[in-house]
Amino acid sequence: MEYGSEKMAEEERSASAEKLKETANNYFKDKDYENAIKYYTEALELNPTNAVYYSNRSLAYLRTECYGYALADATRALELDKNYIKGYYRRATSNMALGKFKAALKDYETVVRVRPNDKDAKMKYQECNKIVKQKAFERAIASDELKRSIVDSLDIESMTIEDDYTGPKLEDGKVTLEFMKELMAWFKDQKKLHRKCAYQILVQVKEVLSKLPSLVEITLEETEKITICGDTHGQYYDLLNIFDLNGLPSPTNPYLFNGDFVDRGSFSLEVILTLFGFKLLHPDHFYLLRGNHETDNMNQMYGFEGEVKAKYTAQMFQLFSEVFQWLPLAQCINSKVLVMHGGLFSEDGVTLDDIRKIDRNRQPPDSGPMCDLLWSDPQPQNGRSISKRGVSCQFGPDVTERFLEQNKLEVIVRSHEVKGDGYEVTHSGKCITVFSAPNYCDQMGNKGAYIHLRGSDLKPEFHQFTAVPHPNVKPMAYANSLMQMGMM
Repeated sequence: MEYGSEKMAEEERSASAEKLKETANNYFKDKDYENAIKYYTEALELNPTNAVYYSNRSLAYLRTECYGYALADATRALELDKNYIKGYYRRATSNMALGKFKAALKDYETVVRVRPNDKDAKMKYQECNKIVKQKAFERAIASDELKRSIVDSLDIESMTIEDDYTGPKLEDGKVTLEFMKELMAWFKDQKKLHRKCAYQILVQVKEVLSKLPSLVEITLEETEKITICGDTHGQYYDLLNIFDLNGLPSPTNPYLFNGDFVDRGSFSLEVILTLFGFKLLHPDHFYLLRGNHETDNMNQMYGFEGEVKAKYTAQMFQLFSEVFQWLPLAQCINSKVLVMHGGLFSEDGVTLDDIRKIDRNRQPPDSGPMCDLLWSDPQPQNGRSISKRGVSCQFGPDVTERFLEQNKLEVIVRSHEVKGDGYEVTHSGKCITVFSAPNYCDQMGNKGAYIHLRGSDLKPEFHQFTAVPHPNVKPMAYANSLMQMGMM
């Protein structure tokens, strides 16, 4: 009798879990991934041995860029059922997103072996294999220490601008305000800047950035203010809206853009060339910091490399890659406010001097201070934990408190995470997140925000804005086909 009632209870639990899964699936269809995750989690509490629930939650985590969690869930699904094909796909996609291409290839190999006639599986396997080979080739070249800069192989002077090109041109090889206004209008009409002008901007901005320290330090006078913007992710029309709302950059209207200018949004070239143009126009009043997306791995997966190759050439992408390596990693304002893209460090004791000493002209390593500045996230509980992203860590209020105290700072400002309101204040006001890509990827429904900081009191003043329409080019239009295929 007891066994029978136990069996009934188990069946009831399974039925309740299925209902929760259905609810989660509906949230997922509506692109409400947070609620989808919540209900998949509840379903798993009732039925912790169901591979499908783990696999579904893995996909929801992928959509919210929690690649570390996605990887763990896909792995768990496969531990529960090693024949569950979708689990291999999920795990491969998580590994791809983390730039772990060899691990991804192994899972695609498994699927091809089990399903030799599956065209989709074969295509993914071939695409992934191509990347693995390309990476090996790049490593072989890179080990040839005397890697020459693309700049050395360019002859910009001899590039001719055809007579029928009516777009903006640099004046005597220099960026002027007139040029910038023309450029923004030209890009707004979805027209292409002449490659000669694009190369001129890139070569000049590399020169400017390479002279900067890894930690930029500025002083705002009592009467001055600066505008800090978070991720813009190729959302060019929203960038123009920021300038409409808040004024064009100028010596009296300085800006700091806190990384992740490219990828995902399909107008990344327009965003980055506009930002680089303003850096050349106002080198001492317009600041750019590196984000985790100003890196080769991310650009390969999330669209920027594909976009540059589609609009210009592979050679130009190489030059962008070189320029990105010179972007500073952090900025300190009035010795009180520290700005970086990601966040604080995997271990205590890191000082501003340690940041100054980072040799940044490289692709970021998998761990250490440079990686943390680009990748880490705050968490509400004290201490540190494994990152939901699978890279760097999450740091609590006590970590922030100790870091600020040791370095005689008051607050950190970072970006890197979508926030519904465009910004979030955590860690008792000591950790501020700002995100400036509204309705991120055309689907998150979030507001964008920017911050005004005044020299007089350094109290953040938040300004929110909503997304504006853009031409019908979908986000991720240039992304690696594996990322598009992975998001099923």
